[in-house]
Formats: sequence, C-alpha cells, structure tokens
Amino acid sequence: MISGLIRRVVVVGGTHGNELTGVYLIKKFEQFPELLHRSSFEAMTLLANPEAVVLNRRYVDRDLNRCFADEDLANPALMSYEDRRAKAIAAQLKPENQPDVDVIIDLHSTTANMGLTILPSSKQPFNLRLAAYLSELDPAVRVCCGVQCSQDTPMLRSLAPLGCTLEVGAIAQGILDAHRFQQTERLIHAILDYLEAMNQGNPPPVSSHLTLYQAIASVDYPRNAAGELQAMIHPQLQFKDYEPLHPGEPMFLTFTGETLPFQGESTVFPVFINEAAYYEKAIAMVLTEKQTITLTNQ
Repeated sequence: MISGLIRRVVVVGGTHGNELTGVYLIKKFEQFPELLHRSSFEAMTLLANPEAVVLNRRYVDRDLNRCFADEDLANPALMSYEDRRAKAIAAQLKPENQPDVDVIIDLHSTTANMGLTILPSSKQPFNLRLAAYLSELDPAVRVCCGVQCSQDTPMLRSLAPLGCTLEVGAIAQGILDAHRFQQTERLIHAILDYLEAMNQGNPPPVSSHLTLYQAIASVDYPRNAAGELQAMIHPQLQFKDYEPLHPGEPMFLTFTGETLPFQGESTVFPVFINEAAYYEKAIAMVLTEKQTITLTNQ
C-alpha cells in the first residue's frame, strides 16, 4: 500500500505528436470530462506536445520524452520547443506551494507488435501491483520495465512517483486504429477504477506474483562506417515481440540475403522490434529477460 490518498491524476496524450491514439483520447476526454470523473481524486488531461500534433510529427525539435531530466529542466539555456514544453509541463504537474500530481498515465502507440504493454514509472510496489492487476484483468496485457525503470529517467512519466506508460501497437505513425483506441480507453478506466478502490480502502485483490519483461540491452542494426544500414530485421523475427529468441536463431537479414544470427549466450525476449521511431536512436530492438517477481503490499 502507499501512504495517504491519491489526490491528483493526469492522463497524458500526444507526448509524441504522431501517436494519434493518445491524442484523440485526450480530445475525447476534454469534450466529455465526466468520463474521467471519480469521486475521490481529481483527474486531469494534458495534450503534451500540441505543435507536434498539428504537424503530425513525433516532435518539433527533439524528443519531448527525453527532456525531463532534472538538470535539463533547471537549465535555462535549453530553449528548443520541446525543452520549453517540458519546463511548462513540469511546472504544471509539480507546482510550487501546491500538491504535485500523484499519478501519471502517459498514452503511447508503437509500430512494433507490442500489443497492450504496461511500462511502470518505477518498480515502486504500488506501480507493480497496479500492473499486476491490469494483467490479471486482461491476459493480453504484458508488463515491461526499461533498463532504467526508475524516477531518474528523463521521461514525462518520471514527474510523478506513481503511474505508467501505456504502449499499444502495432499502429502505423499518424493513423488511428479503432480497436487499439478502445483497448487503450478500457485500460485507462481500469486504472482509474483501481485508484478509486484504493482510495476507498477497498483495493482489488491482486496475485502475489507478477510476470514482467526486464530490459537488459538494446541492439542496433548492422551499419557500415558511414552509419548506413547494412541489414533488416529478419522475416522470422519481424512482429515476434515478446517471443523467445534463442542463440543462433535468425536476427537480421543483409541486403544480399545473408542471415545474421543472434549471438547471445541465453534466450531473450525482444520487444520494440523494428520500431519506426527508434531508427534515429540506433535501436533495432530491446532485449528483455522474462522474470517472475513476488509482490509486496507496501
């Protein structure tokens, strides 16, 4: 359990302007705010990157979801559009002399075949129990923790101690998928209902164990000295997010037809395979280990 009540919750969309599921859910909730209303806490909406939304681009100057490191927020010399947005959002969600936002639900979509993925803001026990509840509510939900699954990451969700990112896909950039839109909305309502039950002292029962996928490394595409791609995701691996990849199995395919195998020493579970937005980040996929952890009540 956490100490005290949840007082303020924010649902965020449009952190990346071409991920339209979150953008249009925020627009819907702004039109029908009663959909988010719960009796025991304030639920707000935030369209994080409106200029990128207008342009239907991931960002204007730089990735907004990498602009929230404390040192960057405190640096007045950082004045790109996204840096200014990050400072404004931090001031809105963590106002001086007022209560901070307690929970952030950040809505994202991905071109990778991630299905319904919960990325907890941190491994705080409350976050893990919420993730466990959602995965029990819908067996299609998977829980993934990044290499730096902590409040020290420079992501928007790190502005609050509690919450998560909802990563839903595969969805092409700049389009809406009605099925994924509805799935995402159902998860939002499930989270709000869970928080309401916690505030009312009637937390839903949750299993004492959680299966999660812990990121251990990212892998870039093979490139030449000029940084140009020399291979693609192998057809046998494409769309196989969360499926086991064994040593020696196909990983990449060169343009001349040569198969490049996975050279690791143990089985891994790749995620974000061939994510379009990660080409510029030199990430072809993220390798994870499948773990089962014991949850606490703290």
